[in-house]
Amino acid sequence: QLWKRVVRSPGTTLPHGQALMDDLFDYFQGMTLPAQVRVSMACCLNMCGAVHCSDVALLGYHRKPPIVDSEVLENVCEIPLVIAACPTAAISPTKTEDGKKAVKIKDERCMFCGNCY
Repeated sequence: QLWKRVVRSPGTTLPHGQALMDDLFDYFQGMTLPAQVRVSMACCLNMCGAVHCSDVALLGYHRKPPIVDSEVLENVCEIPLVIAACPTAAISPTKTEDGKKAVKIKDERCMFCGNCY
């Protein structure tokens, strides 16, 4: 039932979080648990949601290599830092046809860690 609610909840920024809290809020507000329970969510493996410190953790993970938009890449990130962030060296520098800096990704080497996002 939770999956159906996640897919069908338009207009929210985090539909999976809203659906989860809709299902669990009443249960955690009651006195049925022996102690306080911390529920945490993170959308990647970088642990900014401190899911490793929680009693119940929901963790998203990337399943596809990133898609590179060379036209906006140079304006939104520092290319050397993106290349250095990849633990498997799947990202390498290249240039576009008009001479702008860009990156290319070797899909077979990507381990979907999300560091480049």
